[in-house]
Amino acid sequence: MPPDTHRADERRFLDERGSSAALAPNGLNPATIMEKAVRERIVESYFWKEQCFGVNEADIVDRVVDHVSFVGGTYGVTQKPTPFLCLAFKLLQLAPDDSVLEEYLSFGGEKFKYLRALACFYVRLTRRAENVYKTLEPFLEDKRKLRRKGRAGTSLTYVDQFVDDLLTKDRVCATSLWQMPKREILEDLELLEPRISPLGDIEDLLEDEDVDINGGANNDARSDSDEEGLIEEGSDRGRRRLSSGSSGRGGSRSRDRSRSRDDMDMDRSNGSSGDER
Repeated sequence: MPPDTHRADERRFLDERGSSAALAPNGLNPATIMEKAVRERIVESYFWKEQCFGVNEADIVDRVVDHVSFVGGTYGVTQKPTPFLCLAFKLLQLAPDDSVLEEYLSFGGEKFKYLRALACFYVRLTRRAENVYKTLEPFLEDKRKLRRKGRAGTSLTYVDQFVDDLLTKDRVCATSLWQMPKREILEDLELLEPRISPLGDIEDLLEDEDVDINGGANNDARSDSDEEGLIEEGSDRGRRRLSSGSSGRGGSRSRDRSRSRDDMDMDRSNGSSGDER
C-alpha cells in the first residue's frame, strides 16, 4: 500500500509490537504515549471515525474551531473521549514539525484559544524538557477563559492555569505525562536561563511587602501614641479645670462666711450700745 494512503482502521498505528512512525523528539513512541484504554476509546468513538479520518495539519485548525469548545480527557458515565483528546491523538499520528506548532501557538492561538491549548498539550507530550519550558512559559500570561469537562462535570479554568498544570502535574486530560526534570535542575545544567517573572524578583517583592507591613505597624504605633498623648493632655486640662473650679467655689464660700460673721459682730455691737442708753 502506498505511504500516502489513509487507512480507515487505525489498528496498525496502535499495534503494540511496533509502529512505523518515527519517535517523538523526547524519545517516546507516539503510539504508546497515551494509555491503551484511552487509545481504544478514542478509535472507537464516533468523533474519531467521522472527523479524524484523512485529516492533515491544516484540517486540524478547522476541526478545533468547529468542534472543540472545552478541554478535557474523558467525561460522562461511559468515559467518552472529548474532541480535544481525539485531536491530540491525531496530532501524535501526524507528528507536525516545529514550524507548524509555532503557527498553532502564535498566530492561530491568538484567535483560537483552544487551538493554543491543544498545541501546548501536544508539546508537553512530545518535546524535550528544555523545549517544553521555553515554549509553554510565555503562555503563563494568557488570561483567557477555558471550559474544562471531566468526570465531575464542567468547570471554568484559564489558559495560564492549564499551562501551569502541564508544567507541574503528572496527569492532565486523562493522560499520564512523562516526568520532566525540574526547572532548577535544567538551570544548574545551563540548559535554561533563570526565568524572570513579569511581576519581578520574588525576593524583592517579599522585602517590599515586609517594609510596607513594618511601616504600617510603625505608623499605627505612632498614631496610637499620639492619641494617648492627646487623651492625657485632655485629662490634665480637665483636672486643672476641676481644681480651679473647686478652689474658686471654696474661696467664695469662705468670703461669704467672713461677711456673715462681720454682720453678726456689727449687730451685737449695735445691740450693746442700745442697752447702755
